[in-house]
Parts: sequence; C-alpha cells; structure tokens
Amino acid sequence: MNAITGTNSVTEMQAPLIFTDSAASKVKKLIEEEGNNDLKLRVFVSGGGCSGFKYGFTFDELINEDDTVMEKNGVKLVIDPMSFQYLVGSEIDYQENLQGAQFIIKNPGATSTCGCGSSFSA
Repeated sequence: MNAITGTNSVTEMQAPLIFTDSAASKVKKLIEEEGNNDLKLRVFVSGGGCSGFKYGFTFDELINEDDTVMEKNGVKLVIDPMSFQYLVGSEIDYQENLQGAQFIIKNPGATSTCGCGSSFSA
C-alpha cells in the first residue's frame, strides 16, 4: 500500500505488440478452413525486401521453447526471439479495402518502409 495515497500501487505491463480483433478473426477463419485446430500464426522478420528486412506470415503447429506466444480470441500468434526484437510495439492487423485484403504490420520501430509495406529498415 502506498503510504502517501493510501492505495495499492500496481504496475500494469503492456502487451509487447497488438494483435487486433480483425487479424485474430481472419486467422481463426483461415484455420477453420484448413481444418487443423493445432495451427498457430507465426509472424517473422527475415533479411531481404526493398528496405532490408521483410515481414512473413505462416501457419505452424509447433511452438518452440524460446518463442513468444500471444493469444487473442482463441488464436495463438507465435514469434521467434530474433523477429520479436524487431516487432516490439507493432500492431498486427487485417484490412480489407479497395486495394484488396491483407495483413498489415504497423511498426513504430521501422525507420523506413517500402511502398508495398512488406519490408522495412530498423
């Protein structure tokens, strides 16, 4: 208890990244279409792309010991440690608009991005 205010002081930790309802719903729908409830969405960063690094998405049945796992609406998002350092603070979203439908990563740690939004530099 805080002696000055008479209240309990609890520090709330924020999630390392945001996995939106829209993205979780789309992933859930894709997993249902695959007919395999063991699938998780793995998000990763690899070298390449126009700006130096590129984002990738794949389905994976395995969770490695050092992976970071987030769960939203019954869907698990899995990120390896190397990729995690580049994705901290990011938002993973799914959008449908006139240009099409796609997963989007809004990364505040990216110093620049390419025109298509699938690669970045840190």
